[in-house]
Amino acid sequence: MRNFINISDIPKKELRFILDNAKSRKEKRFGLNKNAVDLDAPLNGKILIMIFEKRSTRTRISFDLAVKQLGGKSLILNPDEIHYGSGNESLYDTAKILSQYADIVMLRTHAHKNIVEFAKHTDIPVINGLTDLSHPCQVIADVMTIEELKGPIENKKITWIGDGNNVVFSLIEAAVQFDFELSIACPKKYQPNKKVLQWAKKNKGKILITEDPFIAAKASDCIMTDKPVSMGDKTNKSKKKKALKPYQVNKKIMNAASKDVIFMHCLPASSFEVTKEVIYGKQSTVWLEALNRIHAQKSIIEWCLK
Repeated sequence: MRNFINISDIPKKELRFILDNAKSRKEKRFGLNKNAVDLDAPLNGKILIMIFEKRSTRTRISFDLAVKQLGGKSLILNPDEIHYGSGNESLYDTAKILSQYADIVMLRTHAHKNIVEFAKHTDIPVINGLTDLSHPCQVIADVMTIEELKGPIENKKITWIGDGNNVVFSLIEAAVQFDFELSIACPKKYQPNKKVLQWAKKNKGKILITEDPFIAAKASDCIMTDKPVSMGDKTNKSKKKKALKPYQVNKKIMNAASKDVIFMHCLPASSFEVTKEVIYGKQSTVWLEALNRIHAQKSIIEWCLK
């Protein structure tokens, strides 16, 4: 049984299979309606259950479309409406029950420990749709998008500007697994998780941490950012936003990178972390990035069920 919880858990060859399969499935859908089922319908008779502790637009819709395009069905659960780890029903109980009802589960939760605990007790694969620690599905779609526009990601320079959040955690893992250079510009107080940085160093990851966004952006092939305060972030919001104010992605930052640099954002976005000129400009690839969530997730689901 295969779970998709962190990018570092998955062998490099398997990650490459997931990416290449996502690209192949996207190509084969050319000309098909959005709701049309893939010709091979590999999930015929299968059901995906999704649990959302956090609000979601792209993850919810892309997973729902992904499983339907693969020929399966989906069921979306709201934790407030089920006995999910509350009352007399433990995570263990919920995991065991869902194992009887579904073929695979996607969980979007607050605490990463919840998905780890949940996965211990299911008899079916579990996919991480986002936790406070990591966001692997997003980063797989990001890598797919970069390769679609810029060719193989190996040895490319990717730059992250802003909060060292859960997306950065998965991006650091991806830098090691896909062998690309990653520069991260953020205030010292909001640097990425130390454990993942130690893991990356141990595995010879090409990671640069700096407080200067212009140094990070220099010669970059892709610049990425995210909201200054993530959902569920219990930090002092005004203090954090003040520290991150100099890290807004604007034309000056983009001009410090390669001439053909692209801009990415997992969305939703605000003008605090990126100017409208950039996110709605010619260098922005945010809409393709969002679309590719469907294809990346299709491949992740298929890999889990192999």
